[in-house]
Amino acid sequence: MGKIVVKIGGVASDNLTKKFFEQIESWQAYGHEIIIVHGGGYYITEMMEQLNIPVTIKEGLRVTTEQALKITQMVLIGQVQPAITTLFQQQGFATIGLNASSDNMIQGEFIDQEKLGYVGEITEINPAAIESVLHKNYIPIIAPLGMTSSGQWLNVNADDTACKIAEELGAEALYLLTDVPGVKQAGEWLETISIAEVAQLKAEKVITGGMLPKLDSAINALENGVSEVHITNCIEKTGTVITKEGVLV
Repeated sequence: MGKIVVKIGGVASDNLTKKFFEQIESWQAYGHEIIIVHGGGYYITEMMEQLNIPVTIKEGLRVTTEQALKITQMVLIGQVQPAITTLFQQQGFATIGLNASSDNMIQGEFIDQEKLGYVGEITEINPAAIESVLHKNYIPIIAPLGMTSSGQWLNVNADDTACKIAEELGAEALYLLTDVPGVKQAGEWLETISIAEVAQLKAEKVITGGMLPKLDSAINALENGVSEVHITNCIEKTGTVITKEGVLV
């Protein structure tokens, strides 16, 4: 049974449409196992602003103080994850929320504590924590948080979390949902691109801004066993499919 990992944004209402759930249902009918990784940056920023805590971004990463980390945990695990889980359950899907503390599922280490605070990069995924849920026919809904070997929580990137989970589970496909239908070149949305073509588009400055780290994560996933990565704004559309070679596998 092939596994499909889907990374959705934290604003569930933007992603979780009727067609979204119909696609999940269709995949399940074909025997696929589904894993959802969610973001939450919008709500974290909103909560920090409400509490008059400054939001600082360095090198595309949210500087995470001890106070900001607590807010990140509270928002991701206490607000966003339950909202998404509830929406799935209302559509008749069996789901369960997971995070870094679920059987030491997402292990990480500090990127640069002095500069970024409690921001981490993932060092290891415990697949058993996810597999045990899949074997019970649940869809795991996973929050992007990591934990060090000493038990310190870390703020980790949601796209990177989805990619690392897809790698570890040998996923057949990874969908990275974003706010655009795919990767654009000369006014056209590209149907497929290979890893080599991504490098060329980066060099030509066709790919810029927030799409860069998304594609870097996608390439890592492809180089570590994921068959194909989709960059799209809705899972019922294939978007831009990134593959290791120039043709779909």
